[in-house]
Amino acid sequence: MLFFVVINLIGTIPLFASITQKIAKKEHNMVPKTTVITAGTLLMVFAALGTQILSIFGITISSFMIAGGILLFVVSIELLTHGAWRFGGTVSDDSGVVPLAFPLLAGPGAITAVILSYQTAGLIVTMLSIAIVIGITYMVFYSTRTIYRILGRRGSLIVSRIFAVLIAAISVQYIVDGLKTIQIS
Repeated sequence: MLFFVVINLIGTIPLFASITQKIAKKEHNMVPKTTVITAGTLLMVFAALGTQILSIFGITISSFMIAGGILLFVVSIELLTHGAWRFGGTVSDDSGVVPLAFPLLAGPGAITAVILSYQTAGLIVTMLSIAIVIGITYMVFYSTRTIYRILGRRGSLIVSRIFAVLIAAISVQYIVDGLKTIQIS
């Protein structure tokens, strides 16, 4: 359940729809696959090796949360001001990696959660939990066109902007939480 909250699938749907709204259906169907494979792989790698990876680079979880929060804030500002993510490059699959897979799905909060889950519940439970959440995420992302067709253009625009503000708030919370942890240490 924690992974559902931290991954924030519901909050990511408007961003996903915004990023994929202008691409062809065939390409649209590739983005969810790219997104969930990338996010799932990142989360599984960090579940098993997260503490070691961060320590190799001398990075604390607090610093990681602050950096991820800043990146997520840039994404939210882009959505608020332009209504879409403009920095995906020419290949539509790129958006499945940044910002969808990282920092939204496999962001600092999710990575921190899988590291803590591994430490408390073990590798098998953590990997199984990741697989379940990623599978559900794929099904939801795959059906976003239908969801947004029901909402219509205006409804989609309103929902996208509201969730962009929520994404901004989440990013600020990552930064605040990271700063609090640094001050406590």
